[in-house]
Amino acid sequence: MQSILKINAFDSNHSSVSDASILELIKRRERSFGADAPLFYANPLHVVRGQGVWLYDSDGRPFLDAYNNVPHVGHCNPDVVEAVARQAATLNTHTRYLSEQSYAYAEQLLETFPAPLSKLSLTCTGTESVDLAMRMAYKYTGGTGFIVTRFAYHGNSVAVSSISPSVGLAVPVGRDVRLVAAPDSYRHPQPSIAGRLAEQVSAAIDDLEQHGVKLAAMIIDSIFSSDGVYTDPPGFLQSAAARVRMAGGLVIADEVQPGFGRTGTHMWGFQRHALIPDIVVMGKPMGNGIPIGGVVTTPEILKAFAGSAGYFNTFGGNGVSCAAGHAVLNVLRRDNLLQNATDVGGYLKRQLQAVAGVHECIGDVRGAGLYLSVEFVTQRDTREPDAPKAAAVINALRNRGVLVGGTGAHANMLKIRPPLVFSRENADLLVLALDDILRTGGE
Repeated sequence: MQSILKINAFDSNHSSVSDASILELIKRRERSFGADAPLFYANPLHVVRGQGVWLYDSDGRPFLDAYNNVPHVGHCNPDVVEAVARQAATLNTHTRYLSEQSYAYAEQLLETFPAPLSKLSLTCTGTESVDLAMRMAYKYTGGTGFIVTRFAYHGNSVAVSSISPSVGLAVPVGRDVRLVAAPDSYRHPQPSIAGRLAEQVSAAIDDLEQHGVKLAAMIIDSIFSSDGVYTDPPGFLQSAAARVRMAGGLVIADEVQPGFGRTGTHMWGFQRHALIPDIVVMGKPMGNGIPIGGVVTTPEILKAFAGSAGYFNTFGGNGVSCAAGHAVLNVLRRDNLLQNATDVGGYLKRQLQAVAGVHECIGDVRGAGLYLSVEFVTQRDTREPDAPKAAAVINALRNRGVLVGGTGAHANMLKIRPPLVFSRENADLLVLALDDILRTGGE
């Protein structure tokens, strides 16, 4: 298992970059940020402009962005840009003053959640959101134990990295953290997924209790994005959640990746599983690139925490970020982007499955909406992961003008999660490039 930061990362020790301007930028980056600050691709990309699903490099060459989930409604979305500019020219301050705009945004956001999830705390990032959710769980349950999947990523603060095993062995998981295997629907039959996960969660709870540790929560990214993208069958989380609650723990849904309609059929990933969590955390896509995050929970959990510990974040919920968030919600609804994620995502998945039917190196295609994974194997009968093949394909696509990422504990999977304005024509470009690379072995 390698660190998630190393997947699809530039390695200056094995670089074949020849462009003098790119080399100079790499040197400047290393002088300022250090040699270990991660970059994507064997040949790093110098992007200078974005629009919709396209990024443009310094030579004006377009790249189809099938990777970035931060610009959720498209790079430089004009509605978001206008809302941010207008608010920045009017007022930008913290939430200790009364603000009609912030409350309007909070009300609109909370309308998308099922009862009893009706209280919102605003942060700046997903990491801050998870950190706050952990504090809430500690306070409400009186426990310290956490259950996470084996290659999960939830953030990078001291506390949150302790429940993010994908950061790597150099950042060990917390003493009171227990790991369970991701629901691998490729290597196990789908009907067994729910039971296998529930059994592992029960074993983790038992182990915590045997060590004198009370369970606080299980935190789940319902699309299992770092583990390898496992979405089916819908509903498989319910049994595991029930085990957690029987033990007095809370269920935390990390919606940074699957949230805001990415899975297509639902606004929130947990809704695909007909599950109502106790706490929901949000981040990245919330502001389309403007830093904003949030935690939604029940009145009882918020009161138990805030009534004693209190919470305040200087920049969390500032006017500019709320304006961006409000614009994102409006665009999602006006442009029917959940339906687009369903339609285009389903089309893209079928096209990728057709490619897999031709090329033996693809073991599986899976995902929901506009979050898909293509898994490469050395042999289909053994299902042995093929990380070098995935890395070669990722970089070959980059050279063809299509950007995707990598994922999974073995780094053998493509991560495809474009902005939700992705079209069928965009999907065709991606699929044709992938098929051609696999047919020709070209770069």
